[in-house]
This record gives sequence, structure tokens and C-alpha cells, in this order.
Amino acid sequence: QVQLVESGGVLVQAGGSLRLSCRASGITFSMNAIGWYRQTPGKQRELVAGQSSGGSTNYADSVKGRFTVPRDSAKNTVYLQMNSLKPEDTAVYYCNTGGWLDSSRNYRSGRYWGQGTQVTVSS
Repeated sequence: QVQLVESGGVLVQAGGSLRLSCRASGITFSMNAIGWYRQTPGKQRELVAGQSSGGSTNYADSVKGRFTVPRDSAKNTVYLQMNSLKPEDTAVYYCNTGGWLDSSRNYRSGRYWGQGTQVTVSS
């Protein structure tokens, strides 16, 4: 049984940094592509970053240069490192795996989702 457990979402001031964690069981992250998404009320879930099993990462334009996706294979955990946070980054963040990168190197979501973690950035 595959389970993704996210943590790390908190209230943070604009300009600050935050690291979200997504720990997997039942699946090996190092052998799978992963994606980080976010969602705000009334809006569709938005892809923030997608990473191949080899570590090649694409980022949404809105987070490029501010967010990165490090992995710790020993802990079977992937992170979303968020720097220079803005109020518009406020959302529930989800990790996903089991997907793939298409011909444009965009991550396509797989069947496994975490439960989400709330990030709130105050101005």
C-alpha cells in the first residue's frame, strides 16, 4: 500500500523560507517521478514542480528561482524548499508520484497523492 505523508506547512511571513516534506512508504521515490502541486479555494490544483526519477526538475514560472525539490533517498523523502515566499504562495500543497514527464518535460500526475499541508504566507 502506497502512502505519501506531507508535513511542514505553517504560517510564515513574506520573504521567509519554508521546507515541506513528503515521506513515502510502499513506493521508492528514487525510482519514480514526483510532482508538487498547490491549490487554493475555488481554483484548480496547480503544478508547482515536477521532477524525473533522474532528478531533472521543471518549475512553474511563478516559483522558478525560488523553489527547489531536493530528495533524500535514504529517507525516501522528497522536499519542497521554498524561499522568498510571497502571499500568493498561500495554498494547500500536495505531493504526487507515480506519474511521468511528457515530451515537453511537464509532469503528469500519477495515482498517488499526499493528504496536503497548508502553507500561509502573511504580508
